[in-house]
Amino acid sequence: MNSTVLALTESLWPESFRLLGWLGLLFLGWRWWQSGDWRKLGDSSRLNVFLAATVALLVLWQIKTGIRTGLSFHLYGIAVLTMMFGFWRACFAGVLILLANALFGRGSLATLGLDAMLVVVLPAVVSWGFYLLLDRKLPNHFFIYVIGNGFFGGALSVTAIGLATTAAMALAGAYQLDYLLEHYTPYTVLIAWAEAFSTGMAVTVMAVYRPQWLETFDDVRYIQNK
Repeated sequence: MNSTVLALTESLWPESFRLLGWLGLLFLGWRWWQSGDWRKLGDSSRLNVFLAATVALLVLWQIKTGIRTGLSFHLYGIAVLTMMFGFWRACFAGVLILLANALFGRGSLATLGLDAMLVVVLPAVVSWGFYLLLDRKLPNHFFIYVIGNGFFGGALSVTAIGLATTAAMALAGAYQLDYLLEHYTPYTVLIAWAEAFSTGMAVTVMAVYRPQWLETFDDVRYIQNK
């Protein structure tokens, strides 16, 4: 992404939006530090899986298309990260990806905080919240875990991105709401289905062959005695 495109991307968002994004990101960083979840990265086996997943997702994010500046489509994989590492480290991985994109000239440091809120934190909140809901309301069963959290969790997370981006772009005056509803929002549904299938497949494969990579998955709870 050249400097002209970066300038256009930054100009889409008013300074107040960018500031709110950074404030939100700093607050979440402080809360993560307070939670102590970051200490889990001190385990070398967990750290290796975390770094490998982050790099794999960074590569996946380079495969994308778009219709206008700031309106792009690609698979996100945040729901997979949330099932693998929980809410906090999934957010951290997503922010690292955005930072790497910015340093490589494929994103903007100025809008990193806002981007993180829209395409990392929001889908992680949706995925984690849906996981907790299923965990409380439905039986502990393998198929409920992989279909619910993998398929439906992935679809809901990307649907949330599309709706939030539509609302934010319209409120910021970046694009007219009518334009977004006609040319952007409907296509997020298609991406949501693609995300659902890819997330469901990834979660299923890991649950079967590498259950230790899924910190939200427990063989005893979801498979034994079923």
